[in-house]
Amino acid sequence: MLFAPLMNQRKIYFYGSVLIAISSALLLVTSQNNKEAFTALTKIALRDVGNKLLLANGDSTSLILPVKKIEQSKYQLSFEKELIIHPDSLVSIVEKSFKKANLSPLYQIEVKQCQDSEVSYSYKKSNALIQDIIPCSGRIIPKKCYSIEVQFLNVKTNTTQYYWIGLLIVSLISSFVFFPKKRETKQLDSTNERFIPLGKFQFYPEESKLLLASNEIGLSKKEVELLSLFIENPNKIIKREELSKKVWEDHGVFVGRSLDTYISKLRKKLSEDESIKLTNVHGIGYVLEVKETNS
Repeated sequence: MLFAPLMNQRKIYFYGSVLIAISSALLLVTSQNNKEAFTALTKIALRDVGNKLLLANGDSTSLILPVKKIEQSKYQLSFEKELIIHPDSLVSIVEKSFKKANLSPLYQIEVKQCQDSEVSYSYKKSNALIQDIIPCSGRIIPKKCYSIEVQFLNVKTNTTQYYWIGLLIVSLISSFVFFPKKRETKQLDSTNERFIPLGKFQFYPEESKLLLASNEIGLSKKEVELLSLFIENPNKIIKREELSKKVWEDHGVFVGRSLDTYISKLRKKLSEDESIKLTNVHGIGYVLEVKETNS
């Protein structure tokens, strides 16, 4: 029967989908935790940058405003008061603070005026010194209200997160689709399935079973073949030789006790209906006795 292999496949798909869903969820959580850790480190490093810039201005009392994340991988450092910025000092301070926090060495810095958001100074850092763009070395940016924005350049758009979310959704849907289902009891309908009436039983030779009310009794192939012969010849003696020839011919070696064994099994399965008897006619064969019952 194909039902067992199908169930095994469904279980494999189900547990595989569940495993993928769990893995996706864990990776999503890990990814989120990593992003939160990166954001926290970036804010700490930028506050360190702000503190050193204020100290370079001789200011040890004014506040550094809360560092804001304004875009994906882009942060803003703001100050309470105006300050002078030396580009050389800014480059050195940022590089040391970022290195100390183990942040990416690829970034772009923009110094913007608070009043109109015009860029007063900017530079770009990369892995290769020849690609670094650090202009206006040695000049001083006059005292004004500034904000400093940093954009990390090696942080790709977080499409990976969307990938894992999509995979999680697909895995959850698949786990429901392939959820191992219990085999449903088939409601037999004589108009839809072919059966042979036998006393109180319904005999389904193609299904290899007997049905008595809601009780289903399974039959082996040999039992089906024997019972079919008896039903074709009710209340008639069928010789042992004929039974053996028709059921075992071309099916391997026949052992003398095999017939008696299968007859015994059939007799036991038919015993729940007293109107049916499988009787041994000594030395000749067997007969299926079927009594007429008044409905």
